[in-house]
Amino acid sequence: MIKACRILLIASVGYMGAFDFKNAPDVQERLNPSNSPQSIQSYASSLGDATKAVVNISTQKQVSNTIPNHPMFNDPFFQQFFGDVYGQIPRDRIERSLGSGVLISTDGYIVTNHHVIDGADKILVSLSGSTKEYTAKIIGADSRSDLAVIKIEASTPSISFANSDAVQVGDVVFAIGNPFGVGETVTQGIVSALNKSGIGINDYENFIQTDASINPGNSGGALIDSRGALIGINTAILSRTGGNHGVGFAIPSEMVKKIAKELIEKGSVKRGYLGVGIQDVSEDLQETYGQREGALLISIEPQSPAAKAGLMVWDLITQVDGKKITSAQDLKNLIGMLPPTQKVTIKYVRDKQERMTQVVLGELSSDESQKMDQEQNPPKNANGGIDGLEVSEITQTLRQRYRIPDNVRGVVVVEVKRDSLADKAGFSIGDVIAQVEDSNIARTSDFLTALGKFKNKNKRILVYSRNGIKTIILK
Repeated sequence: MIKACRILLIASVGYMGAFDFKNAPDVQERLNPSNSPQSIQSYASSLGDATKAVVNISTQKQVSNTIPNHPMFNDPFFQQFFGDVYGQIPRDRIERSLGSGVLISTDGYIVTNHHVIDGADKILVSLSGSTKEYTAKIIGADSRSDLAVIKIEASTPSISFANSDAVQVGDVVFAIGNPFGVGETVTQGIVSALNKSGIGINDYENFIQTDASINPGNSGGALIDSRGALIGINTAILSRTGGNHGVGFAIPSEMVKKIAKELIEKGSVKRGYLGVGIQDVSEDLQETYGQREGALLISIEPQSPAAKAGLMVWDLITQVDGKKITSAQDLKNLIGMLPPTQKVTIKYVRDKQERMTQVVLGELSSDESQKMDQEQNPPKNANGGIDGLEVSEITQTLRQRYRIPDNVRGVVVVEVKRDSLADKAGFSIGDVIAQVEDSNIARTSDFLTALGKFKNKNKRILVYSRNGIKTIILK
């Protein structure tokens, strides 16, 4: 027994010795930033010009009271009866807020966040190292990118722009701004991540993420590299408490340049419009599209540029003018940065084959989609043709019950039996089934016909849900 144990122990030791780690070389020397007792490491010379180009912004907004303007309040008897209490009724008040901005020209143009100056009746700007305040006027604002340009009448310093496309994770950066109204402050960090989207802050998101402290009041301030060149405009933090947790976001300087230039020259931003609904390629769809990345089309607006170019639902856009598209956000950002009427070449995948088409972009309006006429046919409930699923044609009552937008057409899911095929596939009550493969769905009969058409095949089902548009793969 002892011998057997000894053999087992030897075998175990031999097994452990078969695994090895990659070891770094031994440290031979530790270096100080400076070998001179009279020298220190400092970025002061790099920060000097950049800090002068960052300004403090103070906004004032008149907020009306919530007390109704009723003649009773002006009645002398009413005032006498209530006495001092009447004098305590809140009147119009001035609401103040603080932010930051960056001087981008020597004649007083300043870029900041849209949310810093949004709704302000008065905007006051003070330059670095000065208590003098200038009244600024709004040149243009773009809520979709959360950028705005204001101007003061003064001769000013200005910041140099870096190419944010060349920024890399690990680059040393500094955030400059006016946190909590304490005055100009500089914090240090690194670039933590690039091309961050899906944060839910702006319509067009392509953020630089940094762990440099960005706090309330830093919004609109500068994120600079170690040379002092602007790589981004600080815009937001992720925090559960309102304080800095090392997760801050900045709008890249290349986007800032384009938006600011258009706001200065035209007063507003005109964006290209493709007319499609898009999503990323989900795990269920990766096999269908050969593991390709891109933006999957899940809706096409009638008479839109995409429709006129022959694009269809389920097409996967992989390139625009030779630029690779890896996600839905990529396509949204790229098209949104192009001007209306521009012709672009789009590469896409349909039925596992790569194709190309040219599209003349339209102009994005505040209401991108037109409302479709509601179906006037009487409702019909039916077994959905899928185990555990019951669907109904959409009525006004069902629209209100499930909060279905007026422009959404299809059949609504009214029952999903627990542990059924429908439940496991991901259907939920209130979902609207709009399309099965290339078949549009308007009535229950359409849905049943489409399921029969693609019987014994994997089917892509386009579904509008409360959480957005999704694709369900039925195998």
